[in-house]
Amino acid sequence: MSIKQNPQLAGRVRYRGGLPDFRNLGVMLRILLLVNALALLAVLVRNADGARLWLEVLDMAMRVEFPLILSVAVLFLAQPLLARLPAPGGLIAVGGVVLVADVLAHILLAPIDGDGLGRSLMWSWMALGCVLAYFHHRGATYAPALAEARLLALTARIRPHFLFNSLNGVLGVLRSNPRRAEEALEELSDLFRALMQDNRELVPLAHEADLCERYLNLERLRLGERLAVDWLRDPAADAALVPPLMLQPLIENAVYHGIEPGVTAGTVSIATARRGAEVHIEISNPVCESAAHHAGNRMAVDNIRERLMLFYDLEASLDVEQGADVYRVRIRLPYRTAR
Repeated sequence: MSIKQNPQLAGRVRYRGGLPDFRNLGVMLRILLLVNALALLAVLVRNADGARLWLEVLDMAMRVEFPLILSVAVLFLAQPLLARLPAPGGLIAVGGVVLVADVLAHILLAPIDGDGLGRSLMWSWMALGCVLAYFHHRGATYAPALAEARLLALTARIRPHFLFNSLNGVLGVLRSNPRRAEEALEELSDLFRALMQDNRELVPLAHEADLCERYLNLERLRLGERLAVDWLRDPAADAALVPPLMLQPLIENAVYHGIEPGVTAGTVSIATARRGAEVHIEISNPVCESAAHHAGNRMAVDNIRERLMLFYDLEASLDVEQGADVYRVRIRLPYRTAR
């Protein structure tokens, strides 16, 4: 599961100043794995005696792991500063962190001699170059994927039948409750305005929730008492930045698959909560035996999952739980706010 960026958005979400986001869990794991793989490859290339292979691996681990972990820890702490530096300054700063960590490792773990330290620094900077080249290539590779994800977000996320049903609902109350009809048209206008705008930037969760409330108000217009909604909004999570049009397709699925096909009333439950450095979102709806739109349901869920991964990489997840009576979607993403 994983996700990425556009030129501006990537700079905000994963890449800043040409560097990866060193506070991203996926970035940290990839750095550790890549550097250790390079170190192991170096041992295998230079080893001429199979009997000494494990000793050389242990020696390399002793020399590599300490400066590597120290460098990752310092870069994690320095990420806010690195984010504000231009690309050349960021590269110099990262190189300086690697240099200091390598020198400190030699002081603490090995006798200092000029040739040994020089070779170690050369290897460290070569490893750094490979790591940065990997992330540059990864960003360039995923740029088209994010462009496609944005395009999917901009295209019709609201099913065509919803427009006709909403207009019929407005006509149904036009004479008996003209004020409600006017409100419904305003809500419909807000929904389509959100669909048509340029969705390149992350938006506050509160904005997404307000948009979904407008959508649900329109659905209540035609479904009446058959649609009950249980909102549990955590104000502490409202400022979190999320991909635009992330919740609405999932809530539309909940209504379309869980309420519309049923003959009795049903409840769509939506909960948002901030838990430390993460935001948790849960959407659940009843399971109807007569619902025959499962393929469309999976398509929307897969699209949202891919968009989450493109924006947040390993820091976000979307899980689906389907039981005999309830269908539940759980989203976990990092708590980030506008700066």
